[in-house]
Amino acid sequence: MAIIGTLLKKGIRLRESLEQEYSAPEELQKTLLKKLLIAAAKTEMGKRYEFKKILEAFKEDGLVYYEAFSEKVPIYDYEKIYNEWWYRLKAGEKNITWPGNIRYFALTSGTSGGPSKYIPITNEMVKAIRKTGVRQMLSLSKYDLPAKLFNTGILMLGGSTDLDFNGTYFSGDLSGITAGRLPVWFQRFYKPGKVISKNKNWGEKLEQIVDNAPNWDIGIIVGVPAWLQILMEKIINRYGLENIHEIWPNLSIFVHGGVYFEPYKKGFEKLLERPLTYIETYLASEGFLAFQAYPNRKSMRLVLNNGIFYEFVPFNGANFDENGEIRPGSQVLPIEKVEENVDYALLITTCAGAWRYMIGDTIRFVSKDESEIVISGRTKHFLSLCGEHLSVDNMNKAIQMLEENHNVSIREFTVMGVPHGSLFGHHWFVGVEEDVDRQSLQQDLDEYLKSLNDDYAVERKHALKEMVLVTLPVHTFYEWMREEGKEGGQNKFPRVLKGGKATSWVKFLREKKLLE
Repeated sequence: MAIIGTLLKKGIRLRESLEQEYSAPEELQKTLLKKLLIAAAKTEMGKRYEFKKILEAFKEDGLVYYEAFSEKVPIYDYEKIYNEWWYRLKAGEKNITWPGNIRYFALTSGTSGGPSKYIPITNEMVKAIRKTGVRQMLSLSKYDLPAKLFNTGILMLGGSTDLDFNGTYFSGDLSGITAGRLPVWFQRFYKPGKVISKNKNWGEKLEQIVDNAPNWDIGIIVGVPAWLQILMEKIINRYGLENIHEIWPNLSIFVHGGVYFEPYKKGFEKLLERPLTYIETYLASEGFLAFQAYPNRKSMRLVLNNGIFYEFVPFNGANFDENGEIRPGSQVLPIEKVEENVDYALLITTCAGAWRYMIGDTIRFVSKDESEIVISGRTKHFLSLCGEHLSVDNMNKAIQMLEENHNVSIREFTVMGVPHGSLFGHHWFVGVEEDVDRQSLQQDLDEYLKSLNDDYAVERKHALKEMVLVTLPVHTFYEWMREEGKEGGQNKFPRVLKGGKATSWVKFLREKKLLE
């Protein structure tokens, strides 16, 4: 078991994993927040919000420390923290929100509607991401996997490691930043290797991987489902294969994240000779938040003792407006106050200088005792034009029901809200290759959504007067992403289109004669 053996030989132990296993979540998080405040106490942000005074509250019992922290430090979204603080990091200023200067910025995909965001990446964050990755790798010992798997290669399909440099800082995909700084011992396992990983042309990179596929023994693949599926299809077509296992017989594990996998699963498994072990991760540009710690679970464990402090805002109308913006005076909870089966928007404070930062995701605890969560959606990727409160979780489940009951594979989908006279409508766009009865899909999807969401069912009788479904070739979605400059390993098609992105999408479809 070369990978596991190498990790242990390098002195990497299970201490942090065991610490989380047997410690109370609130104690782990309290200790972590204290470390973050101590580290940043002399920064510009630390001085403004009096981190030293907050630290005095840690001497008190109970939640006095948290009350002091939440009273002193405001809630930030990207625009607010960038305009107040992070723009100074890009200018090369030191000791702003974290000690020292920031040499790396991760660029997000920007699919929510705006341009790419610049997320600061510190050396401490790179180390934290690496440590969590090791913990996830060590968790494979809980799976029933063949020993020979651990001598095979790991194909990580991500952004270019050839980062942009403007004289002050480097910028690129987080996957490119971290892959470019992999430890030496990992190089023997890592594919596609240094040369191919540098390529900034996504299409060329895929072709280079296809060229080299017969030379590699891949046991683990890591990446966004849509792009890995496209890559495997290219390999199968190039070499005239029946399935990907003909060229990579030891392929056993798919580590995925970024999107809900179930809508991709049906089409993905057509490319396999046998099932893979699927392991979900929650690795965002802001940090490595959670990973699937046990086989046969649909949930992930929050990492509570490695560089990230979490807060939770109940995702409801009292705390968020119809645009997904947090309301003043919203209820915010530490981890000991959360409840299971409630959607929460996440705030994170990190060792990269994010403070009470709204990451934009919503999560749901399925086990509070074990800190096991599922991602339920995005704070702005939902539709509530008239009170229907349609979440991404509703959408994913309805699409999955559509696939199962119509025996089709839906690779991509998106939905937008539109005016319908003085009232409202939803327009769905579904990527499917099979011959289908569009009207039947439309009717059934509408019914599934009604069964999943009572508010939607009510509004379909009142203000939500129209629900239209358009079927499209799957490649249409990726062509639009290419035109938007969003082609690549970390980019996902948005499940809800609003504003300028919706306008661009409709214009693109009309130019392609795919929409009247």
